[in-house]
Amino acid sequence: MSWSWPSFARMNAILVKEFIQMRRDRLTFAMMIAVPIMQLLLFGYAINLDPKGLHTALVDGDQSRFARVLISSLETSGYFHITERPASHEEGQAALAAGRVSFVITIPQGFGRDLMRGVRPQILIEADATDPAAASGAVGAIPVLADRALRHELTGPLATLLQGAPAIDAVIHRRYNPEGITAYNIVPGLLGVILTMTMVMMTAMSLTREVERGTMENLLAMPATPFEIMIGKITPYLAVGFVQVFIVLAAAKFLFSVPFIGSFVFLMLALLLYVMALLTLGFAFSTLARSQMQAMQLTFFFFLPSLLLSGFMFPFSGMPGWAQVIGETLPLTHFLRIIRGIMLKGIGPGDVVMDLWGIAAFLFVVGFIAMKRFRRTLD
Repeated sequence: MSWSWPSFARMNAILVKEFIQMRRDRLTFAMMIAVPIMQLLLFGYAINLDPKGLHTALVDGDQSRFARVLISSLETSGYFHITERPASHEEGQAALAAGRVSFVITIPQGFGRDLMRGVRPQILIEADATDPAAASGAVGAIPVLADRALRHELTGPLATLLQGAPAIDAVIHRRYNPEGITAYNIVPGLLGVILTMTMVMMTAMSLTREVERGTMENLLAMPATPFEIMIGKITPYLAVGFVQVFIVLAAAKFLFSVPFIGSFVFLMLALLLYVMALLTLGFAFSTLARSQMQAMQLTFFFFLPSLLLSGFMFPFSGMPGWAQVIGETLPLTHFLRIIRGIMLKGIGPGDVVMDLWGIAAFLFVVGFIAMKRFRRTLD
């Protein structure tokens, strides 16, 4: 083949052809624009490594002015948002176990009296340490906040209490993970992340593979309803998903020594619901994508916000309100609460009923969309 000078006319023809192809492949073009914008917004606005406004239960057994000043200081710090005032310490612990609050602050009876007598009274702060990063900033701020709050109240003869040791003793209990071992938080969450990536992608690519290989017509010619086709397509991947589950759980126990306190049967039932939701989403993606590459792009577009807004990598409670609203629509957010609660806290179905309903609602909505989209394919 003889060498010739490059032809700008031929290059221009190929260039025009590529632009036309890009215009036709609208899904890929939209991903190229949307993914960078989404990353910019999520990392710029939604991610916060020092969470504020953490839900807190307050058990105030004293009701003195010193207790009120201390409570006001904790609230105005921005770290604590008192959402519950249980009547007893046991009720506060139940709220902590159910995941409704991140802290339980207990001010004992006689707190103000002991303070005026010069005795260092104690307050008890119990933190949900299943996510060590979410609690560390607030826990570290408590002694300083308490000392600053009472400094304005301990005047006159009481000013001597400010000399030397702090006026009060803040006893901090890190519940469920007292040593702050990161693996206790990460490894259970990895199960949800792995399933989210693999289940959605494999199912999304299964139907688009039929289109690319030219076997879709044979599938549509079968006397089967869309629901029957969907169940037949996702069931094999359901078995694959549970193989992954047992591999991760075995690694959690034998490699990372993650405790398992709750019910194994309840975890399997919750996993069945979660995996079904992911497989149905993958099937819905397969009705939107025209190729396996587009199916992978849709999977990534769903996986990125799931990873960042679910509470797996960054504290969920530290995100702004709009990011938490988006996070609540993602099944991974609810599954992380369920699996961490079962493994580390030993909770039961009653403690995570809203999270179970959240995954079930996602399954219903996505399943309905998948059926509507697949009926259009049949037509």
